[in-house]
Amino acid sequence: MAGRAQPSGPAGSGGGAPGLLPLLLLLLSAAAIIPRGDGQNLVTEDVTVVEGDVATISCRVKNSDDSVIQLLNPNRQTIYFRDFRPLKDSRFQLVNFSNSELRVSLTNVSISDEGRYFCQLYTDPPQEIYTTITVLVPPRNLVIDIEKETAVEGEEIELNCTAMASRPATTIRWFKGNKELTGKSEVERWSDMYTVTSQLLLKVGREDDGVPVICLVDHPAVKDLQTQRYLEVMYKPQVRVSQNYPLQGLTREGEPLELTCTAFGKPQPTDMRWLRVDDEMPQHVVVSGSNLLISNLNKTDNGTYRCEASNAVGKSHADYMLFVYDPPTTIPPPTTTTTTTTTIPTTITDTTATTEPAVHGTPVPPTASTEALPTVQLSNASLAFRPDSRAGEEGAIRSVDHAVVGGVVAVVVFAMLCLLIILGRYFARHKGTYFTHEAKGADDAADADTAIINAEGGQNNSEEKKEYFI
Repeated sequence: MAGRAQPSGPAGSGGGAPGLLPLLLLLLSAAAIIPRGDGQNLVTEDVTVVEGDVATISCRVKNSDDSVIQLLNPNRQTIYFRDFRPLKDSRFQLVNFSNSELRVSLTNVSISDEGRYFCQLYTDPPQEIYTTITVLVPPRNLVIDIEKETAVEGEEIELNCTAMASRPATTIRWFKGNKELTGKSEVERWSDMYTVTSQLLLKVGREDDGVPVICLVDHPAVKDLQTQRYLEVMYKPQVRVSQNYPLQGLTREGEPLELTCTAFGKPQPTDMRWLRVDDEMPQHVVVSGSNLLISNLNKTDNGTYRCEASNAVGKSHADYMLFVYDPPTTIPPPTTTTTTTTTIPTTITDTTATTEPAVHGTPVPPTASTEALPTVQLSNASLAFRPDSRAGEEGAIRSVDHAVVGGVVAVVVFAMLCLLIILGRYFARHKGTYFTHEAKGADDAADADTAIINAEGGQNNSEEKKEYFI
């Protein structure tokens, strides 16, 4: 029968006496035909082991009564009968034997060792229980295949990760840096082994250059099994224009301007040039490599200046819009031989008088048009002072504006006063009482007609009537 041990088993072990052989054969034959009991007095556990490791099988008795314990393989061949090993497979070794336990180890486990192992206890009735050995096989190899070793920005590339000859089938996960991606897996079975291939479609950008793509395996037989490939992505230049001078503030007429163009790409840009958009480059502009210099700005320089850079992938550019502002407003110092620091209040002495604006904060007295203009000379410290900052320039401009506004207001007020005086005198001269001789002698007349006839001189003397003004 299939469960019967070979007669040569005990003899081959070299550990038993010659008289024990008939008894052993009888026991083994009986074991093959013992019916399975409920095994309620036997205890064992299933075993999961990685290929090549050691599996330990334990048959334990809850309530021992000195009954015989034996262990059988999946083919129902006796591995151990009590502490005796009839099977010649030396990978099985006795770990512990007592009336309550039989423990056996199996070294260098392989796929062929997988199956059910039976624990039998010779009681009345006999008892039997089985334990299952499951053998795990980690992937033999883990490989990433990439469609293109070097990709161009914006392309979609295909990556394949293959885990070969595993048991059970593996689960493959994808990562780009620390971000998990989703792939598509296919499983192929070869005999008792599984080969899994996962496909990943990835659209790459310049930020992916140098980033690792990781293929990670989830399998009960192995931990942290992974492989990775670094992406190599080519991309167009990234161009940037920076202003070296002036560092801050406005670009004013008469001042210099210096720009620098920087470009980064893969491969590194080899061609870089400056141009003026929609116009020709001014002749006084100096271009030196990545630098552009205008030593003396003027209004004709207004426009957009572009820096272009190119490599094997493509061309990119960055623009700089230039607007030249007016130079800062300053009042030239008067050229005189007299230095004064006295502040004289401004007064109006005549309708033809004018007022000179203040120079560098020092008021100048008014002068009449018929007199010589007083001269004021600034001190050396005042002549040496020049507002370098924008705040100083704007302060000077505001002071000049205030002086102009004040002068205009003064002129308007003076004109209004003069107009009021003239109007007052005009109305005063035309105000009074008028007396005539037309009504003389008409006080006693009965009616108007009689008063006119009785008027002195009548109509004949009308040419002699005079009008007096008092």
